Amino acid sequence: MFDDRSPIYQQIADGIKNDIVSGALKEEEQVMSTNQYATYYRINPATAAKGFQLLTDEGILYKKRGIGMFVSSMAREKLMGERRERFFEEVVDKMAAEARQIGIPVGEIVKRLEQLNGGEEG
Repeated sequence: MFDDRSPIYQQIADGIKNDIVSGALKEEEQVMSTNQYATYYRINPATAAKGFQLLTDEGILYKKRGIGMFVSSMAREKLMGERRERFFEEVVDKMAAEARQIGIPVGEIVKRLEQLNGGEEG
């Protein structure tokens, strides 16, 4: 599961975010404890705790004292909004700049995207 591209605690946080976005983890659902997570993935519990703390700081997870960690309500909506914004910044804006540079009109891009999307709007 883990690789060398970023710190393990960040990969833990990203993995949980992905599970929320995909629907594998639902809002108000309990997540594994840091100790369970550490045991399952054979990592230091402090590393798992650091990943969970990132998510708590972002409002994605919250703690119920004596019970455990849970996915916050609206966590999926928040994450989807962040990913949409990142998609536009990292993909669409760069694509538009390149298209302008090589003379592709916006209408042609839209037409191509509609073809790729089966003509659906959404």
